[in-house]
Amino acid sequence: MSENKEETLASFQSITGIDDVGEAFAHLEEADWNLMEALSRVIPHDDAPLASPHPIQGPEPPARNPVESTNGFRPPGYDEMPGTSNASGFFAAALHNQNQNLNLNQPHIQQRFPTSQLLAQLTSSINLDPASSQNNNQNVVTFNIHFNQQLYQIRLPLEATVEQLKRKIFDETSVPVCRQAIRGWPPSKASDAQQLGTRICNLDLAPENELILVDLTDDGFMDTEQDEVTQRVDKNFTIFIQFESDTPLTLSMSGRTTVQEVKMNVCDIKSIPVRHQEWTGWPNGCDNDTTLAQSGIGLSHRFAVRSTERAAPTNSNQHNAFEVVTADSESSADEFEDATDFNNAEYIFTDLPPAQHLNRHLIPNNTDDETSGSTQFVENYKARYGEPCPEFFVGSLESAKQLACLRPAKERKLLAIYLHHGKSILINVFCDQLMKHESIIQTFKEKFVLYGWDMTYESNKDMFLSSLTACISSNASLTARNIKLDKLPAIMLVGKSRQLGSNCEVLSVIHGNIGLDDLLTRLIETCEMFEEQLQVEIRQEDERAARDQVKAEQDMAYQETLQADMAKDAAKRQKEAAQLAERKRIESERAEEDARRESIRLVAQQSLPQEPSEQETGTSKIRVRKPTGDFLERRFFTNNNLQDLLNFVTANGFLIEEYKLISSWPRRDLTAIESSQTLESLKLYPQETVILEER
Repeated sequence: MSENKEETLASFQSITGIDDVGEAFAHLEEADWNLMEALSRVIPHDDAPLASPHPIQGPEPPARNPVESTNGFRPPGYDEMPGTSNASGFFAAALHNQNQNLNLNQPHIQQRFPTSQLLAQLTSSINLDPASSQNNNQNVVTFNIHFNQQLYQIRLPLEATVEQLKRKIFDETSVPVCRQAIRGWPPSKASDAQQLGTRICNLDLAPENELILVDLTDDGFMDTEQDEVTQRVDKNFTIFIQFESDTPLTLSMSGRTTVQEVKMNVCDIKSIPVRHQEWTGWPNGCDNDTTLAQSGIGLSHRFAVRSTERAAPTNSNQHNAFEVVTADSESSADEFEDATDFNNAEYIFTDLPPAQHLNRHLIPNNTDDETSGSTQFVENYKARYGEPCPEFFVGSLESAKQLACLRPAKERKLLAIYLHHGKSILINVFCDQLMKHESIIQTFKEKFVLYGWDMTYESNKDMFLSSLTACISSNASLTARNIKLDKLPAIMLVGKSRQLGSNCEVLSVIHGNIGLDDLLTRLIETCEMFEEQLQVEIRQEDERAARDQVKAEQDMAYQETLQADMAKDAAKRQKEAAQLAERKRIESERAEEDARRESIRLVAQQSLPQEPSEQETGTSKIRVRKPTGDFLERRFFTNNNLQDLLNFVTANGFLIEEYKLISSWPRRDLTAIESSQTLESLKLYPQETVILEER
């Protein structure tokens, strides 16, 4: 798209107030990018009653010629754009909404600003020359980048590279180049598109392309698109389909499902032949062989489907009105098989009484859910064919699948799906003889989970086919759909093993035109083949169980060792805590003792009398020899008593309670003598040497 088109689009949105780029784009496309004409479509003319609250009535706008491939794909969002649908009233309703947005319905605005004058004033400065835009548009590619529910439009020349495109995307979305994963490239060029140096002109792109941007920082996808496809193959995709004149449809499908299989499912459920399905919402480059994982759509995606089939002729002789159909490249062979089934179904034109037709079914028409249908099937089967009869599972198909297939390999069974049809000529023989045989009943009981369903009514058939698609696979649904009436009843044998992949698959289909021996042989052969496939898985499970057992024992031993170590650590910490407490106690006692001793020493020091000088008479010089051999020396008056001498010793740190004071001659313990005696009476003058000894 040229810069002039971009300016025209911006001017159109500014004038009309339409914020939706897709809607504005549609209006301009309808007018071939003629701004005046597009504005005249949205803004009412002077001669139109602007105040009318009803949608504008008028001829339907001419339909566009969309660019569509042979497989019925249309550009994403095509049918949602106003003016692109063939349904009448869409465009008129959009115009009425824009009239309301512009508030042009008010009388004072009509009087002051006639529409033609308003358009002329608003577009006077805009370059509307289509020739200039046409020349610039030839070498430009437009990319519509879908990211976080927003649309970013980027235009680049054909000679630009993928790296330049990603840098433009970074400028618009702020997603770094190294974290950008882009979906929607043509599948044949997906690997080339991963190279930053690849030129856009080499990617086989259309003039306008729809791409989906994924931020690897948020979603954690892998670095290359091929790795991303591999990662998405086993994921489930939820598809929401909107129909033009029918109720919406929601499908849950595997990433391995192809576009063709999606279309076939829509054909099964909505009865719209594949060749008459026109789809909107597939990214560019998709074809019928593209899988959902390869298509580039998200895990949840919305589509729109329109039927291009013309209404059937209405006259009194419906059976004589035949339409000659030419098989095109996209017609499915299954559809022509259906036509063959129709021609072979002679029972449609029989003259059986109504009661006989009603009695053929085992499940009433338009059953609400599988569980009630299954219950009625088992009850009616037993009532019609009596005992003995096989043991059918009662419940939903999903529950039956879980009971049979979603169990450990040693306990796993095959799921046998019995498909009944009340109008088949094989029913009575198959149910009265084969299904009542003791060997068949015992085989089903031991090796299978047997689930039954009646496909006589189309409503019940459609519901069950949809359930098969969701629970088993789309291939299972197609297999059941393609079983002809003359082959019913039939038994589909479904199993799950690692060799079959992570999903359940149909292993064998046994048709009703078979004998007892062949039926038993087919059942046993399928069981043996399935059990052989399970042996590898059983061995792996046993090895895994052995590894888990060893690991559990190792974990137990480790836990025991850990507990013992923890107990040792606890005992060690407890012992250290006790030792610390003991040290603190001892230190506290020592501190108390030191404080007590210091207190005694201070009292003794303060009690000492004044020491006489050497010149004074009546003195005694006492020398005290300490246990270390050193001496303490002091002078006393002779009339000082023994207590003064003891206080002198105590003041120097030798408590009397710990030491005794011994006189040399005669040897005697002075601490044992009355301390009130004087030194003179004790003959401790004029000088004396006493000895300190520990007690």
